[in-house]
Amino acid sequence: MGRKIVVALGGNAILVDNPTAEAQKEAVRKTAEELVKFIENGYELIITHGNGPQVGNLLLQNLEANSKKNPAFPLDSLVAMTEGSIGYWLQNALQNALTKRKIDKQVATVITQVIVDQEDPAFQNPTKPIGPFYSEEEAEEEMKKGSGVYKEDANRGWRKVVPSPKPKGIKEIETISKLVDMGQIVIAAGGGGISVTEEKDGQLEGVEAVIDKDFASQQLANQLDAELFIILTGVDHVYVNYNQPDQKKLEKVTIEELHQYIEQNQFSPGSMLPKVEAAIDFVNKGENNKAVITSLEKIEQFISSNTGTIITK
Repeated sequence: MGRKIVVALGGNAILVDNPTAEAQKEAVRKTAEELVKFIENGYELIITHGNGPQVGNLLLQNLEANSKKNPAFPLDSLVAMTEGSIGYWLQNALQNALTKRKIDKQVATVITQVIVDQEDPAFQNPTKPIGPFYSEEEAEEEMKKGSGVYKEDANRGWRKVVPSPKPKGIKEIETISKLVDMGQIVIAAGGGGISVTEEKDGQLEGVEAVIDKDFASQQLANQLDAELFIILTGVDHVYVNYNQPDQKKLEKVTIEELHQYIEQNQFSPGSMLPKVEAAIDFVNKGENNKAVITSLEKIEQFISSNTGTIITK
């Protein structure tokens, strides 16, 4: 077998300005043309992806049509639906790219349940906004009806907020591992996976929560004993002093150096910080583990000359 790698796709790999299914499928087709380069170079590929805009749009559609005859679905079901739809787009596009190159490999999407801890502090302090904006009066009415917690969102109105707990494990890890061992390309843990809690009797219960896709991807990579964890985002490198005159790109960096940059508040909590933290966690858990943060467009350069931010112990 080749080197086992987990590649976490950023939102720009799927979403374009036009949110129609056809436009997103075209974006995914272009993404597949880049991802197949890993296969051509002998890697065993596991893919994860985001779903924020897609699950947000699906939630709005559900709420717009909500009625007694057609009730809106809860968040865990919506995450599962987008795992399926985006997984299908990726699976279809990758299979076509492989066929075009006469590469005999199959692609499988695994709808993935990610276990979270009921005692995670995130459940006591939900912070992840989802769904439409409400006035303060409307939000109070929704809370009286027991539909969740609502908070003001950057002076734009009130929105429902849900927890963002850390992932504890991947329920389908054995299935995913067996597929990888069979030489299949696997798409898993889409959108951070479906949040579930595990009861003492082993029963799984879906919960309204949003798991950060980078942490879920890191958890998957560690449980699969992958050698390489690649986070594809909108920039070619991680930067310090970003957008300042003394901006500096990081090419080869240790986790100790990254901890120092985190203490300096160099990385934005809403974008680069979770990526850096997920990369650190992955590298920490394996003696020879290596993580990479770069852009989709730089895949070929990474394969040929290690372009991107390379993170090691």
